[in-house]
Amino acid sequence: MTKVGVVSLGCSKNQVDTERILGCFSDAGYTITPYPQEAEVILVNTCGFITPAKEESINTTFEMAQYKEQGNCRLLVMSGCLSQRYGAELEEAMPEVDLFWGVKDSEGLVRKVSQMLGKPSDCRMSGKRILTTPSYSAYLRIADGCDNRCTYCAIPLIRGGRNSVPMDNLITEAKQLADNGVKELTLIAQDTSAYGSELYGKPMLAELLKELCKIDALEWVRVLYAYPNTVTEELIDTMLENEKIAKYIDMPIQHIDPKMLVDMNRHGTKEHIEHMMRYIRNASDRFILRTTVMLGFPGETEEQFGRLAEFMKEYPFDRVGAFTYSPEEGTPAAVRDDQVEESVKQRRLDAIMQAQQDISLKLNQRRVGRVEKVLIERVSGNTAYGRSYAEAPDVDGMIAVSGIKGKDIKPGMFIPVKLTRADTYDLKGELFS
Repeated sequence: MTKVGVVSLGCSKNQVDTERILGCFSDAGYTITPYPQEAEVILVNTCGFITPAKEESINTTFEMAQYKEQGNCRLLVMSGCLSQRYGAELEEAMPEVDLFWGVKDSEGLVRKVSQMLGKPSDCRMSGKRILTTPSYSAYLRIADGCDNRCTYCAIPLIRGGRNSVPMDNLITEAKQLADNGVKELTLIAQDTSAYGSELYGKPMLAELLKELCKIDALEWVRVLYAYPNTVTEELIDTMLENEKIAKYIDMPIQHIDPKMLVDMNRHGTKEHIEHMMRYIRNASDRFILRTTVMLGFPGETEEQFGRLAEFMKEYPFDRVGAFTYSPEEGTPAAVRDDQVEESVKQRRLDAIMQAQQDISLKLNQRRVGRVEKVLIERVSGNTAYGRSYAEAPDVDGMIAVSGIKGKDIKPGMFIPVKLTRADTYDLKGELFS
Protein backbone atom coordinates (compact mmCIF):
# COMPACT_ATOMS: atom_id res chain seq x y z
CA MET A 1 0.00 0.00 0.00
CA THR A 2 1.11 3.56 -0.69
CA LYS A 3 2.24 5.30 2.48
CA VAL A 4 1.24 8.89 3.26
CA GLY A 5 2.63 11.17 5.94
CA VAL A 6 0.88 14.34 7.09
CA VAL A 7 2.29 17.30 9.01
CA SER A 8 -0.42 19.44 10.62
CA LEU A 9 0.34 23.04 11.58
CA GLY A 10 -1.70 25.81 13.16
CA CYS A 11 -4.80 25.76 15.29
CA SER A 12 -7.15 23.02 16.45
CA LYS A 13 -9.60 23.97 13.69
CA ASN A 14 -6.91 23.15 11.12
CA GLN A 15 -6.20 19.95 13.06
CA VAL A 16 -9.77 18.78 12.39
CA ASP A 17 -9.16 19.34 8.67
CA THR A 18 -6.04 17.19 8.97
CA GLU A 19 -8.04 14.43 10.65
CA ARG A 20 -10.60 14.48 7.84
CA ILE A 21 -7.82 14.31 5.23
CA LEU A 22 -6.27 11.34 7.02
CA GLY A 23 -9.67 9.63 7.08
CA CYS A 24 -10.04 10.13 3.33
CA PHE A 25 -6.57 8.74 2.64
CA SER A 26 -7.38 5.70 4.77
CA ASP A 27 -10.68 5.15 2.92
CA ALA A 28 -8.79 5.35 -0.37
CA GLY A 29 -6.48 2.53 0.68
CA TYR A 30 -3.42 4.47 1.77
CA THR A 31 -1.35 3.56 4.83
CA ILE A 32 -0.72 6.40 7.29
CA THR A 33 2.84 6.70 8.57
CA PRO A 34 4.35 9.09 11.13
CA TYR A 35 7.76 8.74 9.51
CA PRO A 36 8.31 11.13 6.59
CA GLN A 37 11.28 9.14 5.31
CA GLU A 38 8.89 6.24 4.62
CA ALA A 39 6.11 8.24 3.00
CA GLU A 40 5.54 8.22 -0.75
CA VAL A 41 3.13 11.12 -0.31
CA ILE A 42 3.90 13.92 2.17
CA LEU A 43 1.24 16.54 2.88
CA VAL A 44 1.82 19.70 4.92
CA ASN A 45 -1.46 21.21 6.13
CA THR A 46 -0.44 24.83 6.60
CA CYS A 47 -1.43 27.81 8.73
CA GLY A 48 -1.61 31.31 7.25
CA PHE A 49 -2.93 33.30 10.20
CA ILE A 50 0.05 35.52 11.08
CA THR A 51 3.56 36.02 9.73
CA PRO A 52 5.38 33.59 12.06
CA ALA A 53 2.83 30.87 11.19
CA LYS A 54 3.34 31.51 7.48
CA GLU A 55 7.10 31.25 7.90
CA GLU A 56 6.76 27.99 9.84
CA SER A 57 4.53 26.55 7.12
CA ILE A 58 7.01 27.41 4.35
CA ASN A 59 10.04 26.21 6.31
CA THR A 60 8.32 22.94 7.21
CA THR A 61 7.41 22.32 3.57
CA PHE A 62 11.02 22.88 2.52
CA GLU A 63 12.10 20.43 5.24
CA MET A 64 9.72 17.82 3.88
CA ALA A 65 10.99 18.44 0.34
CA GLN A 66 14.31 16.85 1.29
CA TYR A 67 12.58 13.46 1.41
CA LYS A 68 12.15 13.61 -2.35
CA GLU A 69 15.92 13.12 -2.49
CA GLN A 70 16.64 11.30 0.77
CA GLY A 71 13.48 9.26 1.23
CA ASN A 72 10.65 7.69 -0.74
CA CYS A 73 8.58 10.81 -1.42
CA ARG A 74 7.05 10.88 -4.88
CA LEU A 75 4.52 13.63 -4.23
CA LEU A 76 4.79 16.69 -1.97
CA VAL A 77 1.49 18.44 -1.24
CA MET A 78 0.79 21.76 0.48
CA SER A 79 -2.77 22.29 1.71
CA GLY A 80 -4.54 24.50 4.23
CA CYS A 81 -4.85 28.20 4.90
CA LEU A 82 -1.53 29.40 3.45
CA SER A 83 -2.04 27.43 0.27
CA GLN A 84 -5.65 28.60 0.02
CA ARG A 85 -4.64 32.25 0.10
CA TYR A 86 -1.32 32.30 -1.71
CA GLY A 87 -1.49 29.22 -3.95
CA ALA A 88 -0.56 31.01 -7.18
CA GLU A 89 2.39 32.85 -5.66
CA LEU A 90 3.63 29.73 -3.86
CA GLU A 91 3.37 27.63 -6.99
CA GLU A 92 5.80 29.99 -8.69
CA ALA A 93 8.15 30.25 -5.71
CA MET A 94 8.15 26.59 -4.60
CA PRO A 95 8.62 24.22 -7.56
CA GLU A 96 9.45 21.48 -5.04
CA VAL A 97 5.72 21.22 -4.26
CA ASP A 98 3.74 19.03 -6.66
CA LEU A 99 0.22 20.02 -5.60
CA PHE A 100 -1.29 23.04 -3.85
CA TRP A 101 -4.72 22.62 -2.27
CA GLY A 102 -6.89 24.91 -0.15
CA VAL A 103 -9.08 24.38 2.90
CA LYS A 104 -12.09 22.74 1.28
CA ASP A 105 -12.90 19.31 -0.15
CA SER A 106 -10.71 16.73 1.56
CA GLU A 107 -12.18 14.03 -0.68
CA GLY A 108 -11.25 15.98 -3.81
CA LEU A 109 -7.71 16.37 -2.49
CA VAL A 110 -7.26 12.64 -2.02
CA ARG A 111 -8.78 11.86 -5.41
CA LYS A 112 -6.41 14.36 -7.05
CA VAL A 113 -3.41 12.78 -5.31
CA SER A 114 -4.56 9.33 -6.47
CA GLN A 115 -4.96 10.60 -10.01
CA MET A 116 -1.44 12.07 -9.99
CA LEU A 117 -0.07 8.73 -8.78
CA GLY A 118 -2.01 6.77 -11.38
CA LYS A 119 -4.13 5.05 -8.72
CA PRO A 120 -7.91 4.43 -8.90
CA SER A 121 -9.70 7.49 -7.58
CA ASP A 122 -13.32 6.31 -7.44
CA CYS A 123 -13.19 5.14 -3.80
CA ARG A 124 -16.25 5.88 -1.66
CA MET A 125 -15.27 8.18 1.23
CA SER A 126 -16.91 7.56 4.63
CA GLY A 127 -16.32 11.03 6.05
CA LYS A 128 -14.62 9.55 9.12
CA ARG A 129 -11.77 11.25 10.96
CA ILE A 130 -8.53 9.70 12.12
CA LEU A 131 -7.86 11.45 15.41
CA THR A 132 -4.49 13.08 16.01
CA THR A 133 -5.48 13.74 19.62
CA PRO A 134 -5.41 11.08 22.36
CA SER A 135 -8.21 8.54 21.87
CA TYR A 136 -10.20 9.89 24.83
CA SER A 137 -10.28 13.55 23.72
CA ALA A 138 -11.39 15.16 20.45
CA TYR A 139 -12.33 18.49 18.93
CA LEU A 140 -15.78 19.06 17.43
CA ARG A 141 -15.69 21.89 14.90
CA ILE A 142 -19.18 23.31 14.89
CA ALA A 143 -18.66 25.95 12.19
CA ASP A 144 -16.08 27.15 9.69
CA GLY A 145 -15.32 30.68 8.54
CA CYS A 146 -16.35 33.89 10.27
CA ASP A 147 -18.74 36.81 9.75
CA ASN A 148 -17.19 39.20 12.27
CA ARG A 149 -14.68 40.84 9.94
CA CYS A 150 -12.29 42.12 12.58
CA THR A 151 -10.04 44.66 10.87
CA TYR A 152 -6.83 42.78 11.74
CA CYS A 153 -7.94 39.26 10.81
CA ALA A 154 -7.42 37.45 7.50
CA ILE A 155 -9.52 34.38 8.37
CA PRO A 156 -12.63 35.51 6.40
CA LEU A 157 -10.35 36.14 3.40
CA ILE A 158 -9.15 32.54 3.67
CA ARG A 159 -12.15 30.56 4.88
CA GLY A 160 -15.03 32.85 3.99
CA GLY A 161 -18.10 33.70 6.06
CA ARG A 162 -19.50 31.62 8.89
CA ASN A 163 -20.82 28.23 7.82
CA SER A 164 -22.36 26.40 10.78
CA VAL A 165 -22.69 22.63 10.69
CA PRO A 166 -26.34 21.54 11.09
CA MET A 167 -27.03 20.38 14.62
CA ASP A 168 -28.17 16.89 13.61
CA ASN A 169 -24.85 16.35 11.83
CA LEU A 170 -22.91 17.46 14.89
CA ILE A 171 -24.86 15.15 17.19
CA THR A 172 -24.21 12.23 14.83
CA GLU A 173 -20.49 13.03 14.70
CA ALA A 174 -20.29 13.43 18.48
CA LYS A 175 -22.00 10.07 19.01
CA GLN A 176 -19.56 8.40 16.63
CA LEU A 177 -16.62 9.91 18.50
CA ALA A 178 -18.07 8.82 21.85
CA ASP A 179 -18.68 5.31 20.53
CA ASN A 180 -15.00 5.17 19.61
CA GLY A 181 -13.86 6.06 23.12
CA VAL A 182 -13.88 9.88 23.23
CA LYS A 183 -14.77 11.12 26.72
CA GLU A 184 -13.86 14.81 26.39
CA LEU A 185 -15.32 16.85 23.54
CA THR A 186 -14.02 20.37 22.93
CA LEU A 187 -16.21 22.62 20.77
CA ILE A 188 -14.33 24.91 18.40
CA ALA A 189 -15.04 27.41 15.62
CA GLN A 190 -13.85 30.89 14.77
CA ASP A 191 -16.84 32.08 16.84
CA THR A 192 -18.52 29.28 18.80
CA SER A 193 -21.05 31.43 20.63
CA ALA A 194 -22.60 32.60 17.34
CA TYR A 195 -23.08 28.99 16.26
CA GLY A 196 -26.17 28.49 14.09
CA SER A 197 -27.08 32.15 13.67
CA GLU A 198 -27.24 31.92 9.89
CA LEU A 199 -29.02 28.53 9.96
CA TYR A 200 -31.59 29.04 12.69
CA GLY A 201 -31.98 32.81 12.92
CA LYS A 202 -30.33 33.03 16.34
CA PRO A 203 -27.29 31.65 18.17
CA MET A 204 -27.90 28.02 19.12
CA LEU A 205 -24.84 27.05 21.13
CA ALA A 206 -26.86 26.59 24.34
CA GLU A 207 -29.27 24.23 22.58
CA LEU A 208 -26.39 22.29 21.01
CA LEU A 209 -24.72 21.88 24.41
CA LYS A 210 -27.91 20.48 25.91
CA GLU A 211 -28.15 17.88 23.14
CA LEU A 212 -24.50 16.86 23.48
CA CYS A 213 -24.99 16.33 27.21
CA LYS A 214 -27.49 13.57 26.39
CA ILE A 215 -24.69 11.40 24.96
CA ASP A 216 -24.05 8.96 27.79
CA ALA A 217 -20.42 8.11 27.00
CA LEU A 218 -19.27 11.73 27.09
CA GLU A 219 -17.86 12.94 30.42
CA TRP A 220 -16.87 16.50 29.55
CA VAL A 221 -18.04 19.02 26.96
CA ARG A 222 -15.88 22.13 26.73
CA VAL A 223 -16.31 25.46 24.88
CA LEU A 224 -13.48 27.45 23.29
CA TYR A 225 -13.45 30.59 21.10
CA ALA A 226 -16.66 32.20 22.37
CA TYR A 227 -16.94 35.72 20.91
CA PRO A 228 -17.93 38.08 23.77
CA ASN A 229 -20.96 39.77 22.21
CA THR A 230 -22.86 36.48 21.92
CA VAL A 231 -21.87 35.19 25.35
CA THR A 232 -25.14 35.61 27.25
CA GLU A 233 -26.62 34.86 30.64
CA GLU A 234 -28.63 32.07 29.02
CA LEU A 235 -25.46 30.43 27.70
CA ILE A 236 -23.72 30.64 31.08
CA ASP A 237 -26.83 29.29 32.85
CA THR A 238 -26.87 26.32 30.47
CA MET A 239 -23.23 25.63 31.26
CA LEU A 240 -23.89 25.80 34.99
CA GLU A 241 -26.99 23.61 34.90
CA ASN A 242 -25.42 20.68 33.06
CA GLU A 243 -22.91 18.57 34.94
CA LYS A 244 -21.10 17.40 31.81
CA ILE A 245 -20.31 20.92 30.59
CA ALA A 246 -16.95 22.12 31.87
CA LYS A 247 -17.36 25.31 33.87
CA TYR A 248 -14.83 26.91 31.58
CA ILE A 249 -15.24 29.43 28.81
CA ASP A 250 -12.66 30.89 26.45
CA MET A 251 -13.87 34.41 25.62
CA PRO A 252 -11.27 36.38 23.61
CA ILE A 253 -11.84 40.07 24.26
CA GLN A 254 -8.73 41.40 22.39
CA HIS A 255 -9.14 44.81 24.09
CA ILE A 256 -11.45 46.77 26.39
CA ASP A 257 -10.94 50.39 25.35
CA PRO A 258 -14.10 51.48 23.47
CA LYS A 259 -12.22 53.18 20.63
CA MET A 260 -9.90 50.21 20.21
CA LEU A 261 -12.92 47.89 20.00
CA VAL A 262 -14.45 50.10 17.29
CA ASP A 263 -11.18 50.33 15.38
CA MET A 264 -10.82 46.55 15.54
CA ASN A 265 -14.47 46.17 14.44
CA ARG A 266 -15.12 44.06 17.50
CA HIS A 267 -18.86 43.64 17.97
CA GLY A 268 -20.20 44.20 21.47
CA THR A 269 -19.17 46.71 24.09
CA LYS A 270 -16.97 47.20 27.11
CA GLU A 271 -20.12 47.30 29.24
CA HIS A 272 -21.32 43.90 27.98
CA ILE A 273 -17.93 42.31 28.64
CA GLU A 274 -17.89 43.73 32.18
CA HIS A 275 -21.47 42.58 32.78
CA MET A 276 -20.72 39.03 31.68
CA MET A 277 -17.55 38.93 33.77
CA ARG A 278 -19.54 39.93 36.85
CA TYR A 279 -22.35 37.52 36.01
CA ILE A 280 -20.00 34.56 35.62
CA ARG A 281 -18.02 35.32 38.77
CA ASN A 282 -21.19 35.82 40.83
CA ALA A 283 -22.74 32.63 39.45
CA SER A 284 -19.88 30.35 40.50
CA ASP A 285 -16.50 30.83 42.15
CA ARG A 286 -15.30 27.72 40.30
CA PHE A 287 -15.94 28.99 36.79
CA ILE A 288 -12.72 29.27 34.77
CA LEU A 289 -12.34 32.23 32.42
CA ARG A 290 -9.83 32.36 29.59
CA THR A 291 -9.22 35.24 27.19
CA THR A 292 -6.91 36.54 24.48
CA VAL A 293 -5.70 40.14 24.20
CA MET A 294 -3.84 41.98 21.48
CA LEU A 295 -1.13 44.54 22.19
CA GLY A 296 0.01 47.28 19.85
CA PHE A 297 -2.93 47.46 17.47
CA PRO A 298 -2.50 50.52 15.19
CA GLY A 299 -3.19 53.72 17.06
CA GLU A 300 -3.11 52.15 20.54
CA THR A 301 -1.97 54.84 22.97
CA GLU A 302 -0.39 54.41 26.38
CA GLU A 303 -3.68 55.54 27.91
CA GLN A 304 -5.65 52.90 26.00
CA PHE A 305 -3.14 50.22 26.92
CA GLY A 306 -3.44 51.36 30.53
CA ARG A 307 -7.23 50.88 30.41
CA LEU A 308 -6.72 47.30 29.28
CA ALA A 309 -4.17 46.62 32.01
CA GLU A 310 -6.45 48.06 34.69
CA PHE A 311 -9.43 46.12 33.42
CA MET A 312 -7.51 42.87 33.66
CA LYS A 313 -6.68 43.62 37.29
CA GLU A 314 -10.26 44.56 38.15
CA TYR A 315 -11.79 41.65 36.22
CA PRO A 316 -9.18 38.91 36.51
CA PHE A 317 -9.03 36.01 34.07
CA ASP A 318 -7.72 32.61 35.11
CA ARG A 319 -5.96 32.13 31.79
CA VAL A 320 -4.65 34.73 29.35
CA GLY A 321 -3.12 34.39 25.92
CA ALA A 322 -1.55 37.62 24.69
CA PHE A 323 0.12 38.50 21.41
CA THR A 324 1.37 41.56 19.58
CA TYR A 325 -0.42 42.92 16.54
CA SER A 326 0.86 41.62 13.20
CA PRO A 327 -0.18 43.42 10.00
CA GLU A 328 -1.83 40.95 7.63
CA GLU A 329 -2.06 41.63 3.92
CA GLY A 330 -5.54 42.53 2.74
CA THR A 331 -6.86 43.64 6.13
CA PRO A 332 -7.90 47.25 6.84
CA ALA A 333 -5.58 47.57 9.84
CA ALA A 334 -2.50 46.69 7.80
CA VAL A 335 -2.66 49.88 5.71
CA ARG A 336 -3.12 52.28 8.61
CA ASP A 337 -0.36 54.85 9.00
CA ASP A 338 -0.38 54.82 12.81
CA GLN A 339 1.41 51.49 13.31
CA VAL A 340 2.94 50.97 16.76
CA GLU A 341 6.68 50.35 17.03
CA GLU A 342 7.71 46.76 17.67
CA SER A 343 9.61 47.69 20.83
CA VAL A 344 6.49 49.32 22.25
CA LYS A 345 4.34 46.30 21.38
CA GLN A 346 6.80 43.98 23.11
CA ARG A 347 7.02 46.17 26.21
CA ARG A 348 3.24 46.17 26.55
CA LEU A 349 3.08 42.42 25.99
CA ASP A 350 5.70 41.81 28.67
CA ALA A 351 3.85 44.06 31.12
CA ILE A 352 0.53 42.30 30.60
CA MET A 353 2.00 38.83 30.95
CA GLN A 354 4.05 39.76 34.02
CA ALA A 355 0.94 41.09 35.75
CA GLN A 356 -1.05 38.03 34.66
CA GLN A 357 1.45 35.66 36.29
CA ASP A 358 0.53 37.06 39.71
CA ILE A 359 -3.20 36.90 38.91
CA SER A 360 -3.00 33.32 37.63
CA LEU A 361 -1.06 32.22 40.70
CA LYS A 362 -3.60 33.74 43.10
CA LEU A 363 -6.57 32.22 41.27
CA ASN A 364 -4.87 28.82 41.14
CA GLN A 365 -4.10 29.00 44.86
CA ARG A 366 -7.82 29.35 45.59
CA ARG A 367 -8.25 25.82 44.29
CA VAL A 368 -5.86 24.26 46.79
CA GLY A 369 -7.76 21.93 49.11
CA ARG A 370 -10.47 21.13 46.59
CA VAL A 371 -11.09 17.63 45.28
CA GLU A 372 -11.42 17.65 41.49
CA LYS A 373 -11.96 15.00 38.84
CA VAL A 374 -8.79 14.68 36.77
CA LEU A 375 -8.41 13.12 33.33
CA ILE A 376 -5.07 11.34 33.27
CA GLU A 377 -2.92 11.95 30.18
CA ARG A 378 0.34 10.23 31.07
CA VAL A 379 2.00 8.27 33.85
CA SER A 380 5.68 8.48 34.71
CA GLY A 381 6.94 6.39 37.60
CA ASN A 382 4.88 7.13 40.68
CA THR A 383 3.39 10.33 39.27
CA ALA A 384 0.43 10.77 36.96
CA TYR A 385 -0.20 13.93 34.95
CA GLY A 386 -3.61 15.13 33.88
CA ARG A 387 -6.17 17.91 33.59
CA SER A 388 -9.29 18.86 35.48
CA TYR A 389 -12.26 20.74 34.02
CA ALA A 390 -10.15 23.87 34.57
CA GLU A 391 -7.44 22.94 32.07
CA ALA A 392 -8.24 22.83 28.36
CA PRO A 393 -6.18 20.51 26.15
CA ASP A 394 -3.07 21.92 24.46
CA VAL A 395 -3.33 25.44 25.91
CA ASP A 396 -3.37 25.16 29.71
CA GLY A 397 -1.21 23.64 32.42
CA MET A 398 -1.20 20.19 34.01
CA ILE A 399 -1.85 18.64 37.41
CA ALA A 400 0.87 16.32 38.78
CA VAL A 401 -0.75 13.60 40.90
CA SER A 402 1.11 11.64 43.59
CA GLY A 403 -0.09 8.72 45.69
CA ILE A 404 -0.65 6.40 42.74
CA LYS A 405 1.98 3.80 43.64
CA GLY A 406 0.45 0.34 43.34
CA LYS A 407 -2.65 1.74 41.64
CA ASP A 408 -3.66 0.79 38.12
CA ILE A 409 -3.76 4.34 36.76
CA LYS A 410 -3.70 4.73 32.98
CA PRO A 411 -4.16 7.55 30.44
CA GLY A 412 -7.82 8.17 29.69
CA MET A 413 -8.96 7.41 33.23
CA PHE A 414 -10.76 9.91 35.47
CA ILE A 415 -9.60 9.91 39.08
CA PRO A 416 -10.42 12.09 42.13
CA VAL A 417 -7.52 14.32 43.14
CA LYS A 418 -7.10 16.60 46.13
CA LEU A 419 -5.15 19.69 45.07
CA THR A 420 -2.25 20.40 47.41
CA ARG A 421 -0.13 23.07 45.73
CA ALA A 422 -0.53 25.68 43.00
CA ASP A 423 2.03 27.34 40.78
CA THR A 424 1.43 29.98 38.10
CA TYR A 425 0.34 27.50 35.46
CA ASP A 426 0.50 23.99 36.96
CA LEU A 427 -0.79 22.35 40.12
CA LYS A 428 0.04 19.38 42.30
CA GLY A 429 -2.30 16.99 44.02
CA GLU A 430 -2.67 13.53 45.49
CA LEU A 431 -5.00 10.68 44.73
CA PHE A 432 -8.10 11.08 46.89
CA SER A 433 -10.01 8.14 48.23
